[in-house]
Amino acid sequence: MAHTGKVRSTFRGLLAALTAAGAIGAAGLQTAAARGAPESFADLAEDLTPAVVNISSAQRSRTGQATGELAPLQRKFDRPAVSLGSGFIIDPSGVVVTNNHVIDNAEEITVTLSDGREISATVKGRDRETDLAVLQLDSPGKYPHVDFGNSDTARVGDWVIAIGNPFGLGGTVTVGIVSARNRDINSGQYDDYIQTDAAINRGNSGGPLFDLNGTVVGVNTAIYSQTGGSVGVGFAVPADLAETVVTQLLEFGETRRGWLGVSIDDVTPELAANLELRTPKGAVVTVVRPNSPAADAGLEPNDVILQFNRRDIASVRDLTREVADTPIGTTVPMEILRDGRRMTVQVRIDRRETRMLASATSGGVLPANAAKGSGLTLQEPTEDIRQAYGLPATVQGVVVTAVDPDSDAAIVLQPGDVILEIGWERVTRPSAAVDKLGKLRNLNSGPVQIYVQRGDLLFYESLRP
Repeated sequence: MAHTGKVRSTFRGLLAALTAAGAIGAAGLQTAAARGAPESFADLAEDLTPAVVNISSAQRSRTGQATGELAPLQRKFDRPAVSLGSGFIIDPSGVVVTNNHVIDNAEEITVTLSDGREISATVKGRDRETDLAVLQLDSPGKYPHVDFGNSDTARVGDWVIAIGNPFGLGGTVTVGIVSARNRDINSGQYDDYIQTDAAINRGNSGGPLFDLNGTVVGVNTAIYSQTGGSVGVGFAVPADLAETVVTQLLEFGETRRGWLGVSIDDVTPELAANLELRTPKGAVVTVVRPNSPAADAGLEPNDVILQFNRRDIASVRDLTREVADTPIGTTVPMEILRDGRRMTVQVRIDRRETRMLASATSGGVLPANAAKGSGLTLQEPTEDIRQAYGLPATVQGVVVTAVDPDSDAAIVLQPGDVILEIGWERVTRPSAAVDKLGKLRNLNSGPVQIYVQRGDLLFYESLRP
């Protein structure tokens, strides 16, 4: 401790020398300086809390036992299962945003405001792929509300505030920072989570994550925990993605995502070196679906997509997000790399939900070698099926030929995928695969591990049958 003054003097001298030499500019030092924490978050919490709500959803239980995040809570007589979560009002007419899993399969939804009023609510729309849902309060009125902010400007280290209903306690405020951006937690193909260390626990699901301007930068959705409690690793759907989904749900009652019709993979460092790319960026095409926008645009396997609609593509997730956000029927430029030559093609985007469901409803009669269940239409890999989806002659398993976009299967599977195993057991017949999924669903065993082939990729996924 006796040498503190000498050390400080030496440090100041070093900074002065570096600044004089131009190694460090005064502006640079100013930019790097950390801002102090607010003296209190009380005023902000007081302003925002009235727009945050508690949500309970009831589903009749065969056993009469309440289940969900807080099992002891039950209603009289019908004894429904109760699930508790959070939400927030985004419009004075009473439009509420929450997580889909909070209200999934609910027969009754009750929203409790911060002043204690209980109001029933109706589902306006839901999206399983981003786990978002929109509700409408059934009682007319002028409600306090909050606005979506710009999550793209949220930086790692920024202060954030979570308000919600942990463990059914209601009106709980926690504070932390943005810990990371663009997190992929393998919950679906649109993963782009904000990670935060603001304490998020069971019951916070669907609640808002605010910035210091009081705008919503995320919808709290998941936590990483080995105990079920907060360990400082929470995940929120970014506001930019949530606002797009919510807007579509309010306008159409469903999502309307763009569809390109390809299977893609990230560009590895080895592939980047072979293609003479400076950095491993882009999305390499592995399969082009017949009669798809990609096929019409002339895309071929091994093409590398570098830009889509004039936006750089660094990874598979970038392309998936850009395509999904493109208005249906829009024609956009796409820059690709083929055999070492860059070129631009024009592609007209189709609707993903329509194309995923089309083959399931066409003709109304399943082929003799097909089976349908758990939101999937499955067929054997006959020659016609292999040609239709660009599958090799050696492929084994059952081929996904249609996916109900409203099913849990739509989160992890798409037409052209080949299911090789269900629950660690090989599957070769569509009827056997559907039967196995049906039995697991009846046992209420939760998600099952499946082994999937998609183009040249082999991967495991969790599927809720």
